[in-house]
Amino acid sequence: MAVEDTLKPNVATEESNPNSVDHPIDRYHEEGDDAEEGEIVDESGKSAVPESHPLEHSWTFWFDNPSVKSKQTTWGSSLRSVFTFSTVEDFWSLYNNIRHPSKLANGADLYCFKHNIEPKWEDPICANGGKWTMNFPREKSDKPFLYTLLALIGEQFDHGDEICGAVVNVRTKQERISIWTKNSSNEAAQVSIGRQWKEFLDYNSSIGFIIHEDAKKLDRGAKNTYTA
Repeated sequence: MAVEDTLKPNVATEESNPNSVDHPIDRYHEEGDDAEEGEIVDESGKSAVPESHPLEHSWTFWFDNPSVKSKQTTWGSSLRSVFTFSTVEDFWSLYNNIRHPSKLANGADLYCFKHNIEPKWEDPICANGGKWTMNFPREKSDKPFLYTLLALIGEQFDHGDEICGAVVNVRTKQERISIWTKNSSNEAAQVSIGRQWKEFLDYNSSIGFIIHEDAKKLDRGAKNTYTA
């Protein structure tokens, strides 16, 4: 299925409740006086229940607040889950009411991971994995991050079961988007994910895959294990 067809945007207003469930139905029947304002009715005049579109997996947004993070001594202690969604409608209702990367403060990290996977190296599902990373100028990652999320929750990757989630890191000179995966030793799956991600975003520069264990030991000295 095409992610553009299944995950069609439903733009919410700023006053919308971020926990409300919007729907893609934008046409209302005007016949009769029984329907309340804004109520959806079918051709018989009876109230219609909005159709929801379940996702294959539930996903959770996480946020690492830079103002809190700077005061913490243990990495990850400032990380907080924001909201878990499991339908297309829930995703758009939430996404349209949160700050996008260009509006986040320097040092902020916004994650979207499969439910029950914490975006930490120590999580058992992430422990043996690694990440692909793309770099963007400041305030230029909004669309790439959105398209990355749509590809993830729309199950567009051939090796989607290998994916844990994605994160955007907002820094002074650039914004980085990374896709975290489960099993770094599965070279075929990792390379496939990297190549498909570049195709989805029409990203022309080379990208690298760094194993989490190498990043923990070597920090910025960690080298790419795979490239795409």
